[in-house]
This record gives sequence, structure tokens and C-alpha cells, in this order.
Amino acid sequence: MDLHDVIIVGSGAAGYTAAIYACRAGRKTLLLAGSIPGGQLMITSDVENFPGFPQGILGPELMENLRKQAERFGPEIVYDDVSKVDFRSRPFTVTAGMHAYQGRAVIVATGANAKWLEIPSEARFKGKGVSACATCDGFFFKDKEVVVVGGGDTAMEEASFLANITSKVTVIHRRDKLRASQIMQDRAASNPKIQFLWDSKVKEILGDQKVTGVRLENVKTGKETTLSASGVFVAIGYTPNTHVFKGAIDLDPKGYIVTKHETETNVPGVFAAGDVRDYRYRQAITAAADGCKAAIDADRFLAEHHKN
Repeated sequence: MDLHDVIIVGSGAAGYTAAIYACRAGRKTLLLAGSIPGGQLMITSDVENFPGFPQGILGPELMENLRKQAERFGPEIVYDDVSKVDFRSRPFTVTAGMHAYQGRAVIVATGANAKWLEIPSEARFKGKGVSACATCDGFFFKDKEVVVVGGGDTAMEEASFLANITSKVTVIHRRDKLRASQIMQDRAASNPKIQFLWDSKVKEILGDQKVTGVRLENVKTGKETTLSASGVFVAIGYTPNTHVFKGAIDLDPKGYIVTKHETETNVPGVFAAGDVRDYRYRQAITAAADGCKAAIDADRFLAEHHKN
């Protein structure tokens, strides 16, 4: 079985950046990119907040640039999904497709997926008025009316952020009270730009080329209404892609990888980078920074534990 210095699992901004840094450090690097490489940016249209692109860049184009830059430094890249890991002894074993690979260090950069409403019109308008990230896309709705779907801390954070940019934010929640922490509820409720629609769910997102509103259903009465809006921000949570790592490394109750000292997991030699551990920022630039840190941490670990 071929032995690698570093195995990187995941091919978003964190994974590709980790590959760049690991290869430049002279480490024999394997990038397990997955069968659908590129991460969340592959379903993002305009990216205007990634440094170095003054005119903005399309999400898939940015990921293509990152892939080409990583390839330039010569990692082995395999486009298979990881199905099993064994971190009980070193070298570690990671199985993807029909093959098992061994690595002296592993960087997990598998990201997290936004939870969606799973209605047909939502998919049609992703990137055309439907978003799961106010920090990423809020600027496109300056002085416009938008809705936020959800009732937890994430929804209140999104609504409060959007209230600084848009003319009006309507929070749509299927219950008659919020799940958010009291401090987040109070902050949103005290903002004159934020209003709430209770006991309601989104039945359909309306529009032609872009979003013009939503059709709502009252879950108690069944009555349907429409609400004008230029944007719909879905804020019902994220699911970290960590199912294959359960039992192998420590996860928090929501499934995110627990780290210390930035990227170290509870297993020496296994590191985590990007949205798979970071549920607070969830930005391409912070994921890339995490990938850099994880690769440097892995290189230092190898220098200390493997002299040749």
C-alpha cells in the first residue's frame, strides 16, 4: 500500500489550500477530492468578497482556479468519496472507492452543507435570489426587501446582518415562538427593520428570472398569502459532512469536528479545516485560511514524529 505524508479529505477552499501548502512543504500529498469536487462554492454564483478579485468571480470559476493552482504543485488527486477511516494507529488508513490509502497525517476538509427547504422553486432560484448565506450575498440586496426563513440563532444573525443592508427583513417561522437564544431574539425584535410572520411556511418562491416574492401557508389555518421580496435567505441550519468520521475523532453534538489549537483534533496527526469544524464564519476565505493552518500544523507534526 502506497504511503503518503499527508492525506487531505475534501476539495473545497480548505482542501485545495491545504494541498498547496502541503506540497510546497515537500510533503507527498494525496487529495481525496470526492466524486463531486469543489464544495459549496460550486453552487454559488457571484463571489465578491474573496480578496484578489476586484470585479468579483463566479464560485465555480474560483474553485477551478484553486484546483489548477493545487495541481501545479503536484499532489496526487483521486475523485472518489471516502467510505471508511481508521485512525486507531499510524499510519492512518483512509478508504475511498475500491482503494485504501495510508497517510502519516490526515487533514479533514469535507465541509458542511446548508439545509434547504426542499421545494422545487427553491432549487430554480438558487443564486438568483435564494441564498443560505447573508454575509456572502446580502450586498446584492441593498435597499431591497428580503425574507429570512428560520427561527434559531442562525436566522436571527442573518436577519440582523441583513437589516444593516436591506430596507426590510421579514422573518418567516413555522412556529409561534423562536428557538433562538434570548439575547438573539431581543436583538432582532428591537430592530425596527425586522418583522416576524409566525406559524407560516414557504410553499413556493415566486419569480421569473429572479425572485419577486414568496407564497406562504399558515400551518394552523391553511390560509395562503403572498409576500413581495427580492431575496430569500434560508437559515435553518447546516449539516457537517462528518458521518464517516463518527467514532474515529471527537465530534460535537451537532456533528462538527472538535478542534484545539486551531486545527488539531483529539487524534494526534489528524487535523480539521474549514466548515467541517467552523460553524461560526463559514466563508471561503476563512476555510482557505484553515487549510493553510492545517497543512502547516501537519508539516510540523511530521517534522516532530517522522524524521525521514
